[in-house]
Amino acid sequence: MADQAQDAFQISDRETDERGAFVRQQSAFRNWVRADGSSEFPPEAGRYHLYVSLACPWASRAIIYRKLKGLEEAIPMTVVDPVRDAKGWRFFADDPDPVNGFDYLSEAYELTEPGFSDRVTVPLLWDTKTGRAVNNESAEIIRMLGSEFNEFAENPELDLYPEPLREEIDEINARVYDSVNNGVYRAGFATTQEAYEEAFDELFGELDRLDALLAERRYLLGDQITEADWRLFVTLVRFDPVYVGHFKCNLRRIADYPNLSGYLRDLYQQPGIAETVNIDHIKRHYYMTHPQINPTGVVPKGPELDLDAPHGREAVGAGGG
Repeated sequence: MADQAQDAFQISDRETDERGAFVRQQSAFRNWVRADGSSEFPPEAGRYHLYVSLACPWASRAIIYRKLKGLEEAIPMTVVDPVRDAKGWRFFADDPDPVNGFDYLSEAYELTEPGFSDRVTVPLLWDTKTGRAVNNESAEIIRMLGSEFNEFAENPELDLYPEPLREEIDEINARVYDSVNNGVYRAGFATTQEAYEEAFDELFGELDRLDALLAERRYLLGDQITEADWRLFVTLVRFDPVYVGHFKCNLRRIADYPNLSGYLRDLYQQPGIAETVNIDHIKRHYYMTHPQINPTGVVPKGPELDLDAPHGREAVGAGGG
């Protein structure tokens, strides 16, 4: 484990500001698949391929949407090795890239944009017809999966971004992204005490607010699961096994929050979701890929998780939001 960790990636100077705060890079490819014909990328069954990691929270958003919408047949998916080395995300030897025979996902980026030098990220939506990347921004990929492939979806009626709730969903998404989804990284990758404590305080301030909100609502917007819930879920499910220790987010565990903990189990127990969560991939990725944080590459055995325990959320906010 230690040898692999020594070859893992380092946070670049471009991702740390003068205060020692982590600054996430912008996604490079931002094209859209559009069902209305307004894009050069129309929805077609089998045309697009989704590259993901089971370890990555951003990729997990896309995996969940693909599962919930029933797009497994229409959009094939390949999972990369959770242990990312100096060359980036690599493909398993026994599960090679079926599209182009790439050894590393960076080859897809290079083929799309020769000389690409920024971080190679997942998820990546790939167009097999033109042989280039369509989009690597998870927030946009899930919107496409949620609405643009309904012709091929097993569950086309599922709407996780309903028109009447969009303003509130966007508001919660923005707050949760800054303080929680990206907040754990801002704490974990901070290189100064000041930057770490600022991210830490914002993170737990928002978690406290969310726990209070969930005392009155079963889900973030009421009695209906929306995009906002799945965007929060992917961070919550990684919090106790990784972020508490590895990223020093240790004021409280999610298990210590009476409402967030039940809410996490409620979402995890939704049909099909448990199979999208791989705690082994999650732990090995984080603990073996960040030598500046965990130079030995040792992966902790704990904590003990029971995500299948009763969640007790059925009566929360029943009859209203």
